[in-house]
Amino acid sequence: MADEKTTAKPGRRKKAVSGTEARASPQTKDAQTQEILDQARQEEKPAWEVTEQVVLLPLDKLRPFKNHPFKVQDDDELMQDTIDSIMVGGVINPILVRPVEDGQFEVVSGHRRFRASELAGLHTIKAIVREMDDDTAVITMVDSNLQRDNILPSERAFSYRMKLEALKHQGRRVDLTCDQVGHKLDSRRSIQILADDSGSSKTQVQRYIRLTNLIPQLLDMVDRKELAFNPAVELSWLKPQEQKDFLDAMDYGQATPSLSQAQRIKKLSQNDQCTLDAMCQIMNEEKKGEPDQVTLKSDVLRKYFPKSYTPLKMQQTIIHLLEMWQKNQKRDKSR
Repeated sequence: MADEKTTAKPGRRKKAVSGTEARASPQTKDAQTQEILDQARQEEKPAWEVTEQVVLLPLDKLRPFKNHPFKVQDDDELMQDTIDSIMVGGVINPILVRPVEDGQFEVVSGHRRFRASELAGLHTIKAIVREMDDDTAVITMVDSNLQRDNILPSERAFSYRMKLEALKHQGRRVDLTCDQVGHKLDSRRSIQILADDSGSSKTQVQRYIRLTNLIPQLLDMVDRKELAFNPAVELSWLKPQEQKDFLDAMDYGQATPSLSQAQRIKKLSQNDQCTLDAMCQIMNEEKKGEPDQVTLKSDVLRKYFPKSYTPLKMQQTIIHLLEMWQKNQKRDKSR
């Protein structure tokens, strides 16, 4: 999903219909879309391009892939580099789209190039048009975007989940037309395929997918590296309200959890004992081997910081100011 997302949390794709009903493979196309496809099929193409349709499409006929989890931000450095490149030489590598309803095309791969073309003031873009069903589109979108560098944990988590659901649905469709039990693509087999495709282990894939159960505030902390991956996986087992209470517990303790603390809080939840007081007690405990600490309550500090500051950001700012104060003290003494 190279790329786009605003702030909306990605959701699951539309569930497959049950029984012998098959999903539309591809959706109904209007006359204009069909004309574009027919024209593209008739054009002469080099051997490597025979199975594809490459056309110039109006940008206003394109739309982002539904619920894709990859973020495309207008103000990041990579976006600006892409815009500069397009303004000089245009879009060199075509984006990948599929025809959908109402004469529109859904971007499967190339969301950053698509958005950069809009920002560069272009009106058309070179695209490969490929007809594919929903599950194939999801798998293609995920595989093409996971090749990018600097994938955020949330992007990887939701893309894994989307691909897993698509693989499982493909397995159910195969099972409807095949009597051999060995052809059924069950959940365990789907996870193994996903792990093999991503070059990871089944356990690691499952742990990433667990992150999709975090509330947005905690998941954002994972993306910003304010909350470590392993504790975050443990916290994903908490109920949504317990996770919201845990934010207050972190604020109270002025710290993020260690793996041990997160595991103990998870156990509290499993035993229906995960109260705010219990979490605050764990988060406020004095770590073994640590010297005596001076504790400042959040309500004392909050008035000095913007509302958007997390406890970790507040702590980093305080440390920075103390270091500056210490340097000034040493300079004064040396005079």
